[in-house]
Amino acid sequence: MNRRITLSLISLSLIALNTFAESRRIENLNFGWRFSYGDIDNAASPSFNDNGWQNVNLPHDFQISQPWVAPADDEKADKNNPVANVSSRLSSRGFKEMGTGWYRRQLIADSSWIGRRVLLDFGGIMINGDVYLNGHLVGGTDYGYLGFEIDVTKLLNYDKPNVIAVRADTGKPENSRWYTGGGLYRNVNLVVTDRDMYFMRHPLYITTPHVEPDKASVKISAEIAALKYKGKELKVKTRITDADGNLIYERSSDIPFNRRQKTNEYLIDSISIDNPRLWDCDSPHLYTARLELLAADGSVADEVEESFGIRKIEYSPEYGLKLNGKKVLLKGIANHHTLGPLGAAAYPRAIEKRIQMLKEYGFNHIRTSHNPYSEEFMDLCDRYGILVVDELYDKWLKQYAGGRKDWMEQWPHDIPEWVKRDRNHPSVVMWSLGNELQLLWNLPYADWGVTPYKMQKVLLDRFDTTRPVTVAMHPRGRHISTDSLPAPLVMETDIASYNYRYMYFPGDSRRFPWMMFYQSEANTSGMGPNFYEMDLDKVIGLAYWGMIDYLGESHGWPAKGWTQGVFDISLEPKPIAWFLRSIFKPDEPIVHIGIIDSDDNTVWNDVKVGTARMSDHWNRQLGTKLNLYTYTNADEVELRLNGRSLGRKRNEIDNPKKRNHILWNDIPYASGHLEALAYRDGVKTPIARHRIETTGKVSRLNVKADNDAWTADGMDLQYVRIEAVDSKSRCVPGSDTPLTFKIEGPAEIVGVINGDMTSHEMMTGNSRSLYDGKASVILRSTLTPGIVTLSVTPENGKPVTYKMSTNQSR
Repeated sequence: MNRRITLSLISLSLIALNTFAESRRIENLNFGWRFSYGDIDNAASPSFNDNGWQNVNLPHDFQISQPWVAPADDEKADKNNPVANVSSRLSSRGFKEMGTGWYRRQLIADSSWIGRRVLLDFGGIMINGDVYLNGHLVGGTDYGYLGFEIDVTKLLNYDKPNVIAVRADTGKPENSRWYTGGGLYRNVNLVVTDRDMYFMRHPLYITTPHVEPDKASVKISAEIAALKYKGKELKVKTRITDADGNLIYERSSDIPFNRRQKTNEYLIDSISIDNPRLWDCDSPHLYTARLELLAADGSVADEVEESFGIRKIEYSPEYGLKLNGKKVLLKGIANHHTLGPLGAAAYPRAIEKRIQMLKEYGFNHIRTSHNPYSEEFMDLCDRYGILVVDELYDKWLKQYAGGRKDWMEQWPHDIPEWVKRDRNHPSVVMWSLGNELQLLWNLPYADWGVTPYKMQKVLLDRFDTTRPVTVAMHPRGRHISTDSLPAPLVMETDIASYNYRYMYFPGDSRRFPWMMFYQSEANTSGMGPNFYEMDLDKVIGLAYWGMIDYLGESHGWPAKGWTQGVFDISLEPKPIAWFLRSIFKPDEPIVHIGIIDSDDNTVWNDVKVGTARMSDHWNRQLGTKLNLYTYTNADEVELRLNGRSLGRKRNEIDNPKKRNHILWNDIPYASGHLEALAYRDGVKTPIARHRIETTGKVSRLNVKADNDAWTADGMDLQYVRIEAVDSKSRCVPGSDTPLTFKIEGPAEIVGVINGDMTSHEMMTGNSRSLYDGKASVILRSTLTPGIVTLSVTPENGKPVTYKMSTNQSR
């Protein structure tokens, strides 16, 4: 059997607008909520007094502000059981106690809504949620990673305020294997449309049957409700503009209408675009489409406006993945959805900052392990040219799919919402239905997941056939048998996605030549071999697990989470980040010193994930000798101590186990500077260099913000980095001075962080200590532009002030 998948796509993603003239109104409801932690009797009642509750704006994660919970006495490690902390009931959930939170907000119904259709649209509630309006349960979610809408047209009061109340529950500790956060962690919107004629939820399905550099064909379908329409044709007007605002297409279409048809889906238009600007990783061009649904009298009944990209993807065992006819290798990250000190709160700027950092280090791919991320994340991946493997679940069990409803009841609801929400994003190149499922024989139908996969794929194909479908897994069902064949589930998927077991690709490829291979998780400790030992001409690519340290999945108290990333939880790169950069960006000359401080032999799920603990400073003890790596993609590296050469070493490019990382043993320490110089054969001048210096004592605090376009939209963030520096402005490692922060002006503190995952300090509040001389405070703008002054006061020191401004929101 030969499998060759050729897929082309135009993608549209919803743009949140305040209004579409009078036809569709979208209002953001993120502001003006009140919150209280705990399960509170009668909190849904309109008459409940919430005056003592906390004022909050969304997105909001109530779990992040809860105190750390140390392991119980019988969970603590000892010499006979050094990893006992890993089995603590809260180690996977970030040592935060599970709980319930309530949110309340008033809503004044506008008289212009009378006779129209009014919806509440929730981007997600973690981990389960129930929504009440005026004391009545009106909807909710059993799987908080997906959104939902509630029609409240007939339930609104127009003569007095309405009260929206939301109960959010984080479930039991065993309901997730990682820190999930809790609460209203994504956007909440109010949507007003015509009552009888409107575009339905996630209405558009856009495909491109033919994409070439000189021409693209585009098909647009939409789900439309026309409840009382008596005509024989629906009228839809389509406009498409390019990124510069130029109108490139405009047409009014008459769509045959039969109210007896079985679906609400209509083919709106077939379009031909000459010389399209194709979407790819380096030039992610996005168009804009505006669709208007016209009423019988010619007025606009409803409309949607969305951005979209045109691109073609092709899959084959011969070359893996092609984008617009060119081979592309997925160079990726598999991480959880949380955002460090912000917890699960899905701030677009926090997501953007991570994507920008990943792009800088050569990443072009993110796997959304193990659940759908926010719509804002998908929009940003479209904008930055990130290729996404979009994953729905961890395990196909009630325990890991919300914990409130049986999974067999859950997935028929979840798949349509997930696929219809994300199917038009050009960034999405593969669907993943789950993670490491073949390890569980007791999934529904007791056939190691084969039948549940087939059932889900039939439903998925109902809504999208433009991408392959996979399940990430250990390829050998180690609990099934001892033979060498892949697990049965692997044989069913379009793509063979193996976690950590890339060494099986060659053998499985020979026996099953139709298979296409993706290393859905790769470990940091195997970095280098697990990339270079693959046949890069044929594989689809890989996603390194946990490249950014995150809360949850702790290897043991006092660490609050995963610490094997190449970036720490404050987004500071570790020395090993430059090793990865040298792999992912082979054309950028790179050399970087990483001094080995200790080793970590941690094993996780039968895979060694522990890596050497390294630093890249030159403040050491006199008389010591140090082992270090120089990370480089050059041919040769010279090491110099205070200008004296310590020799040259070749980069063993032909040895995948040693390529790009050169080990130097017993380097003597002497105060001054250590420098690595990288050379290419035949060139005497270094193509890259990295110098580390012995610093002086702390002289002052250096404060720097990262967002010059900080917007007063109530959502935008400013990351402010504080460094303890010497008289020559060099960061002083080892400095751990406690800092206190104070804000004046239209902003608030929403997070404080340093790179120390073992710290018992909170990630919320107004104080944080330096760690290795660094810390960060994260500020959130308000809706009012103005000057913001940050005061940073070190313990027993004088405050340092730093002024910023927020700009008028467009």
